[in-house]
Amino acid sequence: MTEGALKYLRSGCLSLILARAVLFAFLSYLVVNISLSNTTSATENKIPNKVSNKTPEEIPEKIPEKIKVTVGEWPPFLTQELEGNGVIGEMIVDIFASQGIHADLAFLPWGRGYHEASSGGFQAMGIWMHKQEREKDFLYSDPILKEQFVFFHRKDLDFDWDEMTDLKEYRLGGGIKYSYGPELDAAVSGGTLFMDRGPSDEVNFHKLLTDRIQIYPQEKSVGYFALMNHFSAEDQDQITHHPKPILNNLSYVLFPKVLEGSADLMDRFNKGLKEFRESGAYDRYMKRLTDDEMS
Repeated sequence: MTEGALKYLRSGCLSLILARAVLFAFLSYLVVNISLSNTTSATENKIPNKVSNKTPEEIPEKIPEKIKVTVGEWPPFLTQELEGNGVIGEMIVDIFASQGIHADLAFLPWGRGYHEASSGGFQAMGIWMHKQEREKDFLYSDPILKEQFVFFHRKDLDFDWDEMTDLKEYRLGGGIKYSYGPELDAAVSGGTLFMDRGPSDEVNFHKLLTDRIQIYPQEKSVGYFALMNHFSAEDQDQITHHPKPILNNLSYVLFPKVLEGSADLMDRFNKGLKEFRESGAYDRYMKRLTDDEMS
């Protein structure tokens, strides 16, 4: 074989070897990728869809909104002394809950609660009577409570009244810096009536029992709650109230204007309150007060 032929043969063998190497590498690449693809598909098919496979009971409910509501002590309507924080305290929480809102009550002195709520420290505040000057700071809900103020007196006193002038012969008790409506307040401030003010219902009822005062104006449910919780059955039996109301007053939950969502929150509360009234739930709450008074 000539030297030229030998060179040609060597060149052809090298080309064939190189071509076979390239073909082998390509086939290996295909095998590896097909294998990986099959493995991935098999793995994906084995992983369950955790959301779609859950039963409705296993899917967590939507977390309710949370708000803070400041209130003051005013038993039996609002008080830390009773389970549920009093009839109105419990109702406020339950009305918000009916609208998907979790409300936490914070008991504060009335003045401090007003100040902190007006500056946006709380989403709502309860319960307050309407005064025009409060409208600059708050939105008012629909009325949640109708209060009835009456005169308490001893049963052995032959007491009756129709006009404020009928009260001149009696010594009145009263709370310190407490308002009893414009008519009675004006009669006291003008000197027509004399009011001996005390720091609490307990003090005023003690004065009534010992004849230091003859009549004591107070909200009816509030007065009977104080009697039942601070006085013996014998003392309670000595006291009654005159059926003619001094004042019928409405109270409200207030929402601070400084917070952007207050109007919407008030509308939702009003919706829940309306539903409570229409369903009879409101009356069931309030009946607990009269049941306590009659017990």
